[in-house]
Amino acid sequence: MPVAQLDGIEIAYELVGEGQPWVLTPGGRFTKEVGGLPEMARALADSGRQVLTWDRPNCGSSSVVFRGRSESEVQAEALGALLRHLELGPTVIAGGSGGSRISLLTAARNPDVTAGLAMWWISGGIPGLLQLGNYYCMPSADAAWHGGMEAVLELDQWQEVLERNPANRERFLNMERQEFIEVIDRWMMAYCPCDDSLVPGLDDEDVEALSVPILVFRGGASDMSHPRKTSEALAGGLPGAELIEPPWGDEEWNERMMAAEQAGSLFVHWPQLVPQLVDWAERTVGSDQ
Repeated sequence: MPVAQLDGIEIAYELVGEGQPWVLTPGGRFTKEVGGLPEMARALADSGRQVLTWDRPNCGSSSVVFRGRSESEVQAEALGALLRHLELGPTVIAGGSGGSRISLLTAARNPDVTAGLAMWWISGGIPGLLQLGNYYCMPSADAAWHGGMEAVLELDQWQEVLERNPANRERFLNMERQEFIEVIDRWMMAYCPCDDSLVPGLDDEDVEALSVPILVFRGGASDMSHPRKTSEALAGGLPGAELIEPPWGDEEWNERMMAAEQAGSLFVHWPQLVPQLVDWAERTVGSDQ
């Protein structure tokens, strides 16, 4: 498995296929091997694309990193650096759920490596955003407050990054408890539905910087985590964005949540997006690098 060294941060990645470069980013803290993502990458590769999948900071075999205004910004910064490191050239940046947020921030802040932007399952709404703060940040905040960094190391949500990259244990322990708490506080605050920003962490300057083709898949009316109105507001607020229906029904997220334990992944239907993504890219980005 190739690993890029980026200013002291280890980023694990995979490349498949040849042709126009794409990068795919999933949500949660799931790895590049999560069910549905490799299959989606292969389907894009079979259509004549070179596809990058990667473990974000704090995911899989990559380094843990605790700094900055939000975890999404840390991961977007890492993706921009990874694309430059690999010298792929302008890349179609695509992702779903948390990956849509990271893709958007990466595209806005790294125009030199961005050829296009595609997003689906975009988090938003008051319950959806508060849910993110609780999911990503609250366990670590509680552990650090009451047991220090040793207690953080015992959390279920960090076992995978500790097992896959043993150096991450020292990265945790090298952080002062108070510094870690302050970082987690900032990261949690980034999800606060306190203003009118389209996506957590997205500044007006970021929106103004976007000048590439953008595709947004409409969210489900039944999806509390990725509301339809969020996808519609985002498509309406980004310059030239195209809003289309996804290939699945309105209950897709709810159905995937119910079937996740049996299926092993929330993202098993993501390969169904490929025909629409390829059609959009050929119309707006072009098929060649």
